[in-house]
Amino acid sequence: MNTLRNALAFSLALLLGGCLVGPDYHRPPVPTPSQYKELPGWTVAAPAADQPKGDWWAVFNDPLLDELEPTVSVSNQTVRQDYANYQEALAEVQVARSALFPTVGVTGTVTKQHAASGLSTPGFGGTLTAGSLEGNVAWAPDLWGAVRRNIESSKATAQASAATLANATLSEQTALATAVIELRVTDANIDLLTQTVAAFKEFLRVVSAQGTAGTTPPSDVITARTQLENTQSSLIALGVSRAQFAHAIAVLVGKNPEDLDIAYSTKVPTLPTVPVAVPSTLLQRRPDIAIAERQMAAANAQIGVAVAAYYPNLSLSAAGGFSQSPLAGLLHAANHVWSLGANATENLFQGGLTRAQVAAAKATYEGTVANYRGTVLKALQNVEDDLAGIRILAEQDEVLQSAVRDATRGTEIAFNEYKAGTVDYTTAATAQATQLSIQETALNVEQQRLLDAVSLIGDLGGGWSASELQNP
Repeated sequence: MNTLRNALAFSLALLLGGCLVGPDYHRPPVPTPSQYKELPGWTVAAPAADQPKGDWWAVFNDPLLDELEPTVSVSNQTVRQDYANYQEALAEVQVARSALFPTVGVTGTVTKQHAASGLSTPGFGGTLTAGSLEGNVAWAPDLWGAVRRNIESSKATAQASAATLANATLSEQTALATAVIELRVTDANIDLLTQTVAAFKEFLRVVSAQGTAGTTPPSDVITARTQLENTQSSLIALGVSRAQFAHAIAVLVGKNPEDLDIAYSTKVPTLPTVPVAVPSTLLQRRPDIAIAERQMAAANAQIGVAVAAYYPNLSLSAAGGFSQSPLAGLLHAANHVWSLGANATENLFQGGLTRAQVAAAKATYEGTVANYRGTVLKALQNVEDDLAGIRILAEQDEVLQSAVRDATRGTEIAFNEYKAGTVDYTTAATAQATQLSIQETALNVEQQRLLDAVSLIGDLGGGWSASELQNP
């Protein structure tokens, strides 16, 4: 047994003294601008406490968002799938780590043999029982770091999987916020068309009365009725959009479409002010960037795994136990047996296999570097697009609000002039159509501003940070 302990101690010393072949990982630098193009002269003035945290949707002040968003992380099926993938990645880390340790086993055998007395060993005729009990240890010391590099790769892959889970959660949360905003704006549009239908009914009543009195031609009555019916048709059609948005919301929170009833509301979510950090913070706040960065680390470790194939492999084995025939007295000291073994292998010729595997691992790593840098550039583009949309649409909204006021006043004047007989109904009808069109455009711009705010929060990483990636 002392011999066995000495062998294990020697192997442990070899392991601890072993080296790690292949390159150590260092995150490649990615140049980022000092500020966003869409925010000229911007400096870090907003306190970090104002930035969206985990419950980033609260800035929209919508009760439905506050109720449903927390359920996405536990009930959304896409998120649940990525959570299962993350658990699998954690298990793979344990699988890789197990290769550092020896394999220990126990084997016991019992055999019974019957021989004719004339053929048996003298003095042992009839039935013979034999047995053995043996413990064995096998170990392949990680002399060149292939196992440790593989563990390193598995850890990085698990962290990438964790970031994938965070990215999926954020993506589904922003999709839910988008669907809720579209539903709320649809309700507001329904309210607008309902009010417009009521106004057109009043216009038709006045025109019909004048038609009956003969003071207006029948064509004006037809025009007023057609305008009313067309608006009623548009109002009915909005029911389809509302139903689809409600169904999408149900699926996003993991429910059957028929199981979620959303009450009608004309209150549109509040347009928030979202502080924007410096561009370099995207490297920490975007889950997709964290995914790409961890994939680089995993690919870099695989280079070391491939390089280790150039060096010889050493495996150690030891066994000890008892063997006795006949079985009686098996555990007696005189029946003790043991063995020690060592095996070293080195490939002398493989037709360039190892060199090709190393080249392939390096190429894979270079591909992940390009993907990482491309992901960062795409993130910067996303934020710039959001900021441009928010800035430009704010200017458009200001003009549209003035246009809505003017169009509303123009409709009142045109209809009063029609009733006074100073203009024909075509003038009044045109004013009415113009007012409705501008109001719908203003509502669409308000919707897009809200969607751009959701997109900006999502593109800034929501309330997530790369510091949340724990070492498996």
